[in-house]
Formats: sequence, C-alpha cells, structure tokens
Amino acid sequence: MLSHKQDLRGTDLSSAHHALTYGSRYTREPVPKYVMPVQGLPAEVAYRVIHDELNLDGNPSLNLATFVTTWMDDHAGRLMAETLSKNYIDQDEYPQTTEIQNYCVNMLARLFNAPEGEGGEAVGTGTVGSSEAIHLAGLAMKWRWRKRREVLKMDAGKPNLVMGANVQVVWEKFARYFEVEPRYVKLTKDRYVIGVEEAMAMVDENTIGVVGILGSTYTGEYEPIEALNDALEELNVKKGWEVPLHVDAASGGFVVPFTQPQLRWDFRLKWVKSINVSGHKYGLVYPGVGWVVWRDKAELPEDLVFHVNYLGGDQPTFNLNFSKGASQVLGQYYNFLFLGMDGYRAVMTSLHGIAERITSAVEGMGRFWMLSKLGHLPVVAFALNDDVMKKYGYTVFDLSEKLRERGWIVPAYTMAPDAEGIALLRVVVRESMSRDMADLFVADLQRAVEHFEHEKSQHSKQEEKRKGPQTRGVC
Repeated sequence: MLSHKQDLRGTDLSSAHHALTYGSRYTREPVPKYVMPVQGLPAEVAYRVIHDELNLDGNPSLNLATFVTTWMDDHAGRLMAETLSKNYIDQDEYPQTTEIQNYCVNMLARLFNAPEGEGGEAVGTGTVGSSEAIHLAGLAMKWRWRKRREVLKMDAGKPNLVMGANVQVVWEKFARYFEVEPRYVKLTKDRYVIGVEEAMAMVDENTIGVVGILGSTYTGEYEPIEALNDALEELNVKKGWEVPLHVDAASGGFVVPFTQPQLRWDFRLKWVKSINVSGHKYGLVYPGVGWVVWRDKAELPEDLVFHVNYLGGDQPTFNLNFSKGASQVLGQYYNFLFLGMDGYRAVMTSLHGIAERITSAVEGMGRFWMLSKLGHLPVVAFALNDDVMKKYGYTVFDLSEKLRERGWIVPAYTMAPDAEGIALLRVVVRESMSRDMADLFVADLQRAVEHFEHEKSQHSKQEEKRKGPQTRGVC
C-alpha cells in the first residue's frame, strides 16, 4: 500500500513539484505534482503548466501507430466543443441528441445492408469505441446461446467463442470478464488471419459465435468473412445449430463500403448477426465513439436492455458505461452530413493511393518484405529481410527508434502467437497524411536504413584496421 507521501511509483512526494514556472511573472512557489495545492493557481499559469508539459507528447500528425482519428475540420471541432457539456445518456434532457444517435444507427444499418421491412428490423447503439461495442455484441451472443440451451433443457455452463489469434485484446478481455472460453485459431508463418477450416473444427454445440475481422490490427488484412459464413451455413444445417457470425469491423467498416461495395462481408450474409465499427477510426471522428448494430431486434435479448426513469421519463439503455459526452456522436453525424457517400469514398480512395505509394517506395528499397495487402486497409506493414539483418545487424526495433528522432511514431512489434517470430513495422495511413508527408516519411526511412548500414560498414573498417595485415608462416 502506498503512503500519502508516495506516488504510484513509490516516489517521495515531499519534494515532488514542477519546477518554478514563469516565476518572475506569475508565481513565486513551485507547482505540486502529486498533491492538490491548498490554493489554486491563476488560470493562465495552470494552463501553461499543462500545455508545456504536453509538449513532451508525440505529434499526433506524425503518429503512424494509431488507427484513431487525429484531425477533423474546424466546423466539426466547433460543433463538438459546443456540445462537450451534453450527457449522452440523458435522453429526457437532450432528446434531440438521442434522435441524432438514432439517425446514425439507421444510416449505418443501411450502409451495412441490413434487411428492411418484413426481412428484419435492425437495432443498434452508440458506444465508447469498438471495445464497448464488442462487449455488448459478445453478451448478446452469449445470452441468445444460453436461452437456446435452456429451451432444449441442456447445460449452459461452458460457452466458447471461436476467433483468430490475431484478434484485438478486447476479445480476450470479453472472454475473461464474462467467463467464455476463447478458442483461438492459430496463425502460421504464411497466414496471418483466421483459417476457415481450422475455425470450423473448433465450433461445437457450446459455441456462442465465430468472430471475423474486417481489417486485422497486425497487417490490415481482411479475413474471409463470406467463406466463414458459408462454412457456418453448412455446419449449422448439418448439426441443427444456430452459431452466429459477428464481424469486428472496427477498422474496415468505414472503408470497405466505399472502396469495395461488391465485397460481401456484412448483413447480406445470412449468419452475420452483428457488426461493430469504430467511429473514431476511419469513421473520421475524434476518440472515442463506436457503434454496434444487430441485423434484427430479435438478435438483442430484451433482458439485456435496462429501463431507468431517474433522469426523467422511461429510458432504455444497453451500455456498459452510463454517463459520457455526446459530442463524438454529434461529430459522427456531422461527418455523415458533410461528407456523404461521395466524400467518404474520396477520402478512402485517397488513403489507398497513399498506402500504395508508400508500399511501392518501401519495396523499392530492396530490404523489406511486405505483410500488408494492397486493397485491404490503407495500412503498410513490412519486415526486414533476413539477409539484411544478418549482414548489417539492425532490426525493425532499431529503425522505429531512429525514426523517432525525426518525430515519426512507427510501431515495431511481433506477430500474434505461432507467427511471433516475425517482427514488423506498421504505418497506418490516415486522413492527416498527405502525399508530401508520405514522401517525407519514406525519405526518413531510407536515411535510417543508410545510417545503420553505414555504421556497420565503418565498424567493419575499424575492425580490419585494428587487426592489421594478416601474414601466414612459411614451412
């Protein structure tokens, strides 16, 4: 347990202060870091202390690690600033905000080709990113599976979920938090997404669902959603099961409808029962907003929906969170109105063009091999050739660190289990990256490569000089 004189790292707080800040002009006393000051600071000083410390953060525009939106236009920023005080959950106080959320759900359901009329009545809700959306979709799958088991008077104590080992960590959290056995399809050295046959071999009567990813975090690759659906159709018919397919479209849900509308991954497929998507990724909204949509209200068990009246009126709610800001939802609706289908298509097409430009340049260096695929997410993932690492002794981790000297934040990491021997770099192309910025990045990557190879060359020359000329004895 920490004493009140220590921070979380055990640091003694008796002398822990910010250095005297603008002392000659604003203040004569150090600013405390870990203990609330007795007297407050002038607004300008408090602002400056925080503003200047944040200069140590990375530049969001140069953060090529994140899928999350780092730029919105001025009108969006103004609208979101104006609505920061609105509580999303308070439907009675802010009924029009609730209506706008419903507008967004309807637009997304149609974007994902949900059946209309007698064929279905889609439902959905806004969330704090895809993480919350995934928990909600997982709970709906578990509840429906359990209800089917209860009707059949069968044991419902051993639910499992089938997914690729490349899933985002939130799926691991869902399985652990809600007591579902995770069944991971192993990756291989030449397959970085789920294998259809391997997945079907893991499905049984206790499977609450199968997860397909529209845009893997590791490489941006789309999983074979239609093939998973077809395999589930065959298995469900044969066994008399109703195992659903959930699509984790956190990254690809706002890309594919505009770049490959013919690709069948959504509610056009019979067993796709729910889809999550991140508005704060390629939905082009500041964090955090996500969405989950079910193809029909029958897929969302009624006993998961709570009704409260202590904010005024009857308010149905299905969220893990309660209070949260409404501004991101309003920012999402702004994008839908401002960009429209043509605007989103133009943005996503441009991002693909920039990703292709970077891919071509990286391949042209002759030192890397590509793990990402053109036509999938606008992501460029690449690894160093083995012969380059052996010859020069540097790694992708060295390159990542070197690029930071120029401000670029490029993640270096290993693949998921069973392919973890592969270490790679990943560049996420977002709206804030222009073609000029892409060219500057490529030039800095080339310089980083040349730095390590020149360093190795110089070291080799010094070693040869140190050893001197080698002579051989004569018998």
